[in-house]
Amino acid sequence: NGCGMAHGAIPDLLGRVLSGSKYGVRQTRGKFGLGAKMALIWSKKSTGVPIRIKTSHVSADANKRKKKKRKSDSDDDDDDEEEEDDVGKNNEIVGGRKVGKIISTCVLDIDIYKNQPRVIQHTQEPNTEQWIGTEIQVLVAGNWTTYKSRVVQYLRQLAIITPYARLEMTYSNRSDEKKGMNFKFERRSEQMPPAAREVKHHPSSVNNLLVQQLLERTNAKTLVKFLTNDLSGITPASARRLIERLGNSFEPDMDPADLDDKLVTRFVQVLRSADDLFKSPDGGCLSPLGEYNLNLGIQKVVEPDIIATARDKPGAYDGHPFIVEAAVSLGGKDAKEGITVVRFANRIPLLFEGGADVATRVANGKIKWSSYKIDHKRDKIGVFVSIVSTKVPFKGTGKEYIGDDIIEIQQSVKRALQNCCQQLRAHLTKKNALRDVKERKSRLLKYIPDVSRSVFGILEAMQKRKSEEAESGPRYSSPRKRIAGAGAGAGVGSSRQQHLKPTESEVFSVLERVSNGDLTEDTIKEHLVEAVEENVNAG
Repeated sequence: NGCGMAHGAIPDLLGRVLSGSKYGVRQTRGKFGLGAKMALIWSKKSTGVPIRIKTSHVSADANKRKKKKRKSDSDDDDDDEEEEDDVGKNNEIVGGRKVGKIISTCVLDIDIYKNQPRVIQHTQEPNTEQWIGTEIQVLVAGNWTTYKSRVVQYLRQLAIITPYARLEMTYSNRSDEKKGMNFKFERRSEQMPPAAREVKHHPSSVNNLLVQQLLERTNAKTLVKFLTNDLSGITPASARRLIERLGNSFEPDMDPADLDDKLVTRFVQVLRSADDLFKSPDGGCLSPLGEYNLNLGIQKVVEPDIIATARDKPGAYDGHPFIVEAAVSLGGKDAKEGITVVRFANRIPLLFEGGADVATRVANGKIKWSSYKIDHKRDKIGVFVSIVSTKVPFKGTGKEYIGDDIIEIQQSVKRALQNCCQQLRAHLTKKNALRDVKERKSRLLKYIPDVSRSVFGILEAMQKRKSEEAESGPRYSSPRKRIAGAGAGAGVGSSRQQHLKPTESEVFSVLERVSNGDLTEDTIKEHLVEAVEENVNAG
């Protein structure tokens, strides 16, 4: 359940708004960076009750040092012992997993006016349970009747995008126990996505304010060092070529601190236009859910009849990498006719303003569903789109939808959905072919009893006439019938008619079997059923 929080950092992490600072960019799950802090503020505003935090911290730095120690083959024994002591200072290995040695408990309030945490209780105790993660208890007031459906919808979509997590929600109604609710989504996958990596800013993504902040923080003494160390994708050679384009006011060995506002503006303009000097950002730093997990999540919650998933190749816009994953399902529990779009941004469900989102507009306007043998009005179609990026291009103050004005993302969503539809078309084509065979077979079998009865009646009449001819002599047909028979034999296709016409011996054999009782209506029916089975299954 996560790596937990360090004991001393808990008050600032949850009790001080905008306490963090970024020296790079990274895919984050939040939209504002205020989630847990806003829960504390809302609790204070609605009930006045402080929050309680229980956490056991697993040091990520210690984990990194341990990995480095394992990879190193040149360290001596003394260094190894010191490294092992550092790793085991706050963490230990229990049952093959690393756990914190202590559990921190903190009861916390916030001073809204001073933007400071007010610590009511902050204690430590030994972690005898080998428990890891973070548990937060918060008491808030709200209108459950009005927003129940949204809460349930959010949990269902969260279960889709986090199939590796176990989610449970219990609602108890003190006045009427029958109105109580319990939702539980068990873990479906053991594969967690890799953690997103923080990377330096790409030259195409910078602006004046960001460059000024980087210049204030940098330790570089020359402009070349600043370009290569504080930005991504720039080599020393490309940095020197870039400085040549900047003009005479810039020198490779000049101090970055000497750049004034005018030079910074020129610097940013050239950086954003010099795409030929550095590589586009790749998606290696991102953490998409993965097609396997997306498939399992949808199966767990929606239970569709059929599902197809796809991931488009990594793309970039304005210096920020992104990856689009998509799934299309047909049928499912509680599914509605038509297209239902479910959207995720950095693995967070988006519930509101879906009509303006890029996923909804592509699904409704850019995909020709009929060409994939899907009826977008009558079939129950589920469209799931997950976009991860170091900077999700939200629109609006609520950050609830992604606009379709960024062509790179729009085209990536379209390609991913088309890939899913192509997979479904192959399956539906095969399914429809099998359905047609089944229907044709059903229609043929439906008429077999009537055909068997008619054929056997004709054979009985022929056998009766044959018996009468044997007793009273042969009957001669009229001259008109003999002439018509001769003319038919001389026409087009006479050879085919002669081939299909049975011989006298074959007719005699069949009538003999009818006379002996070997050929009955039931035997004709059995032969017809066998013929239908053989020919229909053969295609």
